[in-house]
Amino acid sequence: MSDLLWQKPGVQVDARIQQFLAGEDVILDREFFVFDIQASRAHAQGLQRIGILTADELSGLERELDVLAEDFNAGRFVLDERFEDGHSAIESRLVERLGDAGKKIHTGRSRNDQILVATRLWLKDRLSRVAALCRESAQVALARADAERSVPLPGYTHLQRAVVSSLGMWWAAWAEGFIDNAARARQTLDWVDANPLGSAAGYGVNLPLDRDHTTAALGFGRMQVSAAYAQLSRGKFEMAAIEALTSALLDLRRLAWDLSLFTTAEFNFVALPAQYTTGSSIMPNKRNPDVIELMRASYSAAAAARTEIEQLLSLPSGYHRDLQFSKGAIFHAFGRGLGALELLPDLLRNLEWKTETMRAALDPSMYATDLAVDLARQGLPFREAYRQAADPSRWAQGDPEASLKARVSPGAAVDLRLDELRSRLEQCSV
Repeated sequence: MSDLLWQKPGVQVDARIQQFLAGEDVILDREFFVFDIQASRAHAQGLQRIGILTADELSGLERELDVLAEDFNAGRFVLDERFEDGHSAIESRLVERLGDAGKKIHTGRSRNDQILVATRLWLKDRLSRVAALCRESAQVALARADAERSVPLPGYTHLQRAVVSSLGMWWAAWAEGFIDNAARARQTLDWVDANPLGSAAGYGVNLPLDRDHTTAALGFGRMQVSAAYAQLSRGKFEMAAIEALTSALLDLRRLAWDLSLFTTAEFNFVALPAQYTTGSSIMPNKRNPDVIELMRASYSAAAAARTEIEQLLSLPSGYHRDLQFSKGAIFHAFGRGLGALELLPDLLRNLEWKTETMRAALDPSMYATDLAVDLARQGLPFREAYRQAADPSRWAQGDPEASLKARVSPGAAVDLRLDELRSRLEQCSV
C-alpha cells in the first residue's frame, strides 16, 4: 500500500488493523471513482478562483484528472490494494504526475466531504436511472392496457377467484404504480441534489472557498449550506434514495408474484419469454422462472441495505468512521435493484397471454358481485341484495365481456382513464 495520507512520523502501522480499517473500501470506491475525479476537478477550479492554484497548475490538474478518468474507464489504471481508498489514489496519481501541484489538491477539503460529494453525485445518477426505468415500464404497461383493455382475466382476492377482471385493469394498475415510482425517484433526486463539497470535515475551513462555483460546476440544484449538516445528512440522504428504489422494487415484487403464479400449470395464464427462464440441472422437463424469482427477491437486498444504514445512524453529530459501511449498503441495494429493473420493460413487452385458459377460469361464482349490484340498482337494499346473490342457486355462467362493459366506475374496465395516466407520466418525465 502507498503511504497513508494521515500517517505520522514514528507511528507504526499494524497491517491487520489497517486491513480492518480499509475493509472493502478500495474495491467499493471503484463504483464512485469517476465521480470523485469529477468533484476533484471542480474543487481545483474553486481553488484557482481564490488564488491557491495558479492558472497553469489548474490546467495541469484538469488535464491529469481527465487522463486518470480515461485510464480508469479503459482499465489502464486499476484501483487496488496499493491504495487505501479512491481519494488517496487520485492524490497519489496527481503528485506522481505534477509534483507540488498535486500536493495542493486537498487544500480546503477533507476525505469526509470528498466521499460525501462523490456518493451524492452517484446517488443522483442512480436515481435518474430508477426514474427512467420506471417511466419505461409504465409506458409499456399503458400501451398494453390500451391494446388489451377488454380481454377477460380472473380477478383474485386472498388468492381465491373473486370477480371478472381484465388485462386492461391489470396493466393499468402496474402503469399507475410505476408512474408513482418514477415520480418518487424524481422527487427524491431533487431532494438529495445538494452540494456538500466545501464543508470539509463538517466545520468549514479558514479559506473563502467558492462553493457557489463548485455547486454550479457539478450540476447541483443547490448548495448544502451548513457545514455541520452536510455531515449529518450522510446516511439520511442514502436512506431516502434507497426508499425511492424500494418503492419500485415493492411493485416489482408483487408483479413478479403474479407472474410466478400465472405461469404455473395450475393457472397457465401466461408464457414468459424463453430467455427469462432457465433449465433444471436434473429434471429435463423443467423450465424455471428464475428471472422473475430473482426480481421478486431483489426487494430484500434493498430493504436490508436501508436497515443497515439506519442502524449505522445511531450516532451523535459530527463524522464517525461507522459511516464507511454505508457505501457498501447503497452499492448492493442499487446494484441488485437496478439489475432487476433493467430487465422489466422487455419482460413486460414480451409476455404472451393464454386468453382461452383465462376465460375458462371464469366460473359462475365470479358474477355474484355483478348480481348483487344489479339487484341494488333495482332498488333492493344492498344487504338484502348481497344475501340473495350469495345463494349458489342463483349463480350462472355469465358473459365476461358484458360484465366488463357494465363496470363503469372510474378506474374500472370501461373507464380506465389511460389518458389521465399518460398525462401524469409526461409530468414526471420533466
